[in-house]
Amino acid sequence: MLSPVSGQGGVELLIYLPMEASAISPSAQLSFFSYRPDRTRAYPSRPWKQRISQPTRIHCQKMYVAGFGEASPEAKAAKNIHNFFTYIAVRIVTAQLQSYNPEAYEELMEFLSRHSLSDGDKFCSDLMRESSRHKGLALRILEVRSAYCKNDFEWDNLKRLAFKMVDESNTGIMRDYVLETSHSES
Repeated sequence: MLSPVSGQGGVELLIYLPMEASAISPSAQLSFFSYRPDRTRAYPSRPWKQRISQPTRIHCQKMYVAGFGEASPEAKAAKNIHNFFTYIAVRIVTAQLQSYNPEAYEELMEFLSRHSLSDGDKFCSDLMRESSRHKGLALRILEVRSAYCKNDFEWDNLKRLAFKMVDESNTGIMRDYVLETSHSES
Protein backbone atom coordinates (compact mmCIF):
# COMPACT_ATOMS: atom_id res chain seq x y z
CA MET A 1 0.00 0.00 0.00
CA LEU A 2 1.32 3.50 -0.85
CA SER A 3 0.83 6.10 1.79
CA PRO A 4 1.84 9.81 1.64
CA VAL A 5 4.00 11.04 4.50
CA SER A 6 5.41 14.55 5.00
CA GLY A 7 9.13 14.35 4.87
CA GLN A 8 11.96 16.73 5.61
CA GLY A 9 11.68 20.21 4.08
CA GLY A 10 7.97 19.91 3.28
CA VAL A 11 8.44 17.20 0.65
CA GLU A 12 5.62 14.72 0.53
CA LEU A 13 6.94 11.17 0.24
CA LEU A 14 5.10 8.13 -0.95
CA ILE A 15 6.09 5.16 1.11
CA TYR A 16 5.34 1.53 0.66
CA LEU A 17 3.60 -0.06 3.61
CA PRO A 18 3.20 -3.81 3.36
CA MET A 19 -0.24 -4.95 4.50
CA GLU A 20 1.17 -7.43 7.01
CA ALA A 21 3.39 -4.76 8.57
CA SER A 22 0.56 -2.49 9.69
CA ALA A 23 1.03 -3.51 13.32
CA ILE A 24 4.80 -2.83 13.25
CA SER A 25 6.21 0.51 14.35
CA PRO A 26 6.10 3.20 11.60
CA SER A 27 9.89 3.51 11.35
CA ALA A 28 10.24 -0.19 10.56
CA GLN A 29 7.66 0.06 7.79
CA LEU A 30 9.28 2.87 5.85
CA SER A 31 10.51 1.92 2.44
CA PHE A 32 11.12 4.78 0.03
CA PHE A 33 9.29 4.09 -3.17
CA SER A 34 9.01 7.51 -4.84
CA TYR A 35 8.47 11.11 -3.87
CA ARG A 36 6.00 13.85 -4.70
CA PRO A 37 7.19 17.43 -4.07
CA ASP A 38 4.94 19.77 -2.09
CA ARG A 39 3.79 22.17 -4.79
CA THR A 40 2.30 24.68 -2.32
CA ARG A 41 5.71 25.97 -1.17
CA ALA A 42 7.12 29.13 -2.74
CA TYR A 43 10.59 27.66 -3.06
CA PRO A 44 11.26 24.10 -4.17
CA SER A 45 12.80 21.92 -1.51
CA ARG A 46 15.31 20.39 -3.96
CA PRO A 47 17.63 23.23 -4.98
CA TRP A 48 20.02 20.78 -6.67
CA LYS A 49 17.22 19.93 -9.13
CA GLN A 50 16.39 23.56 -10.01
CA ARG A 51 17.10 24.85 -13.48
CA ILE A 52 18.83 28.17 -13.33
CA SER A 53 18.30 28.89 -17.03
CA GLN A 54 16.98 27.20 -20.11
CA PRO A 55 19.36 24.61 -21.52
CA THR A 56 21.47 25.88 -24.38
CA ARG A 57 21.08 24.14 -27.66
CA ILE A 58 24.13 22.37 -28.93
CA HIS A 59 24.39 22.62 -32.69
CA CYS A 60 26.29 19.55 -33.75
CA GLN A 61 24.91 19.42 -37.25
CA LYS A 62 27.51 21.74 -38.86
CA MET A 63 29.29 20.57 -41.98
CA TYR A 64 32.96 19.76 -41.75
CA VAL A 65 34.91 21.78 -44.32
CA ALA A 66 38.23 20.17 -45.21
CA GLY A 67 41.23 22.24 -46.20
CA PHE A 68 40.67 25.21 -43.90
CA GLY A 69 43.08 24.00 -41.18
CA GLU A 70 44.13 27.32 -39.66
CA ALA A 71 40.90 29.24 -40.21
CA SER A 72 37.22 28.54 -40.65
CA PRO A 73 35.43 29.47 -43.87
CA GLU A 74 33.81 32.31 -41.92
CA ALA A 75 37.26 33.62 -40.91
CA LYS A 76 38.40 33.52 -44.53
CA ALA A 77 35.23 35.33 -45.62
CA ALA A 78 35.77 37.93 -42.88
CA LYS A 79 39.32 38.53 -44.13
CA ASN A 80 38.02 39.07 -47.67
CA ILE A 81 35.30 41.43 -46.43
CA HIS A 82 37.94 43.27 -44.38
CA ASN A 83 40.02 43.84 -47.53
CA PHE A 84 36.86 44.86 -49.39
CA PHE A 85 36.14 47.47 -46.71
CA THR A 86 39.61 48.93 -47.37
CA TYR A 87 38.76 49.13 -51.06
CA ILE A 88 35.44 50.86 -50.26
CA ALA A 89 37.17 53.29 -47.88
CA VAL A 90 39.75 54.18 -50.56
CA ARG A 91 36.92 54.81 -53.04
CA ILE A 92 35.10 57.05 -50.55
CA VAL A 93 38.24 59.01 -49.64
CA THR A 94 39.29 59.48 -53.29
CA ALA A 95 35.80 60.77 -54.14
CA GLN A 96 35.98 63.22 -51.23
CA LEU A 97 39.50 64.37 -52.13
CA GLN A 98 38.67 64.84 -55.78
CA SER A 99 36.16 67.53 -54.94
CA TYR A 100 37.93 69.45 -52.14
CA ASN A 101 41.68 68.60 -52.27
CA PRO A 102 42.85 67.82 -55.84
CA GLU A 103 46.53 67.74 -54.80
CA ALA A 104 45.97 65.01 -52.19
CA TYR A 105 43.74 63.21 -54.69
CA GLU A 106 46.61 63.10 -57.22
CA GLU A 107 49.04 61.83 -54.56
CA LEU A 108 46.66 59.06 -53.54
CA MET A 109 45.98 58.08 -57.17
CA GLU A 110 49.72 57.95 -57.86
CA PHE A 111 50.22 55.74 -54.79
CA LEU A 112 47.34 53.49 -55.93
CA SER A 113 49.04 53.02 -59.31
CA ARG A 114 52.13 51.60 -57.53
CA HIS A 115 50.49 49.53 -54.76
CA SER A 116 47.89 46.79 -54.81
CA LEU A 117 44.69 46.96 -52.77
CA SER A 118 44.44 43.16 -52.53
CA ASP A 119 45.78 43.26 -48.94
CA GLY A 120 44.09 46.20 -47.24
CA ASP A 121 46.28 46.26 -44.15
CA LYS A 122 49.51 46.17 -46.15
CA PHE A 123 48.19 48.94 -48.39
CA CYS A 124 47.37 51.19 -45.42
CA SER A 125 50.65 50.34 -43.69
CA ASP A 126 52.67 51.22 -46.82
CA LEU A 127 50.66 54.41 -47.35
CA MET A 128 51.28 55.48 -43.77
CA ARG A 129 55.06 55.08 -44.19
CA GLU A 130 55.26 56.88 -47.55
CA SER A 131 55.31 60.45 -46.17
CA SER A 132 53.66 62.64 -43.57
CA ARG A 133 50.99 63.72 -46.10
CA HIS A 134 50.34 60.11 -46.98
CA LYS A 135 50.14 59.26 -43.27
CA GLY A 136 47.15 61.60 -42.97
CA LEU A 137 45.50 59.90 -45.96
CA ALA A 138 46.12 56.47 -44.43
CA LEU A 139 44.59 57.54 -41.11
CA ARG A 140 41.56 58.90 -42.99
CA ILE A 141 41.18 55.60 -44.87
CA LEU A 142 41.40 53.64 -41.59
CA GLU A 143 38.78 55.89 -40.03
CA VAL A 144 36.41 55.58 -43.00
CA ARG A 145 36.92 51.80 -43.16
CA SER A 146 35.95 51.42 -39.51
CA ALA A 147 32.96 53.75 -39.76
CA TYR A 148 31.68 52.06 -42.90
CA CYS A 149 32.00 48.60 -41.38
CA LYS A 150 30.29 49.55 -38.11
CA ASN A 151 27.67 52.03 -39.27
CA ASP A 152 26.93 51.90 -42.99
CA PHE A 153 27.38 48.35 -44.23
CA GLU A 154 24.07 46.48 -44.29
CA TRP A 155 24.94 43.12 -42.75
CA ASP A 156 21.37 41.80 -42.90
CA ASN A 157 21.18 42.70 -46.58
CA LEU A 158 24.45 40.82 -47.21
CA LYS A 159 23.01 37.66 -45.66
CA ARG A 160 19.75 38.00 -47.58
CA LEU A 161 21.55 38.61 -50.89
CA ALA A 162 23.97 35.72 -50.32
CA PHE A 163 21.07 33.32 -49.66
CA LYS A 164 19.20 34.63 -52.70
CA MET A 165 22.25 34.36 -54.99
CA VAL A 166 23.01 30.79 -53.91
CA ASP A 167 19.39 29.70 -54.33
CA GLU A 168 19.01 31.37 -57.75
CA SER A 169 22.36 30.07 -58.96
CA ASN A 170 21.62 26.49 -57.84
CA THR A 171 18.19 26.60 -59.46
CA GLY A 172 19.62 27.97 -62.71
CA ILE A 173 22.37 25.36 -62.90
CA MET A 174 19.94 22.52 -62.24
CA ARG A 175 17.40 23.91 -64.75
CA ASP A 176 20.08 24.25 -67.44
CA TYR A 177 21.27 20.70 -66.79
CA VAL A 178 17.75 19.27 -67.00
CA LEU A 179 17.06 21.17 -70.23
CA GLU A 180 20.38 20.07 -71.69
CA THR A 181 19.99 16.41 -70.78
CA SER A 182 16.31 16.19 -71.73
CA HIS A 183 17.08 17.53 -75.25
CA SER A 184 20.02 15.18 -75.76
CA GLU A 185 17.95 12.12 -74.77
CA SER A 186 15.08 12.96 -77.15
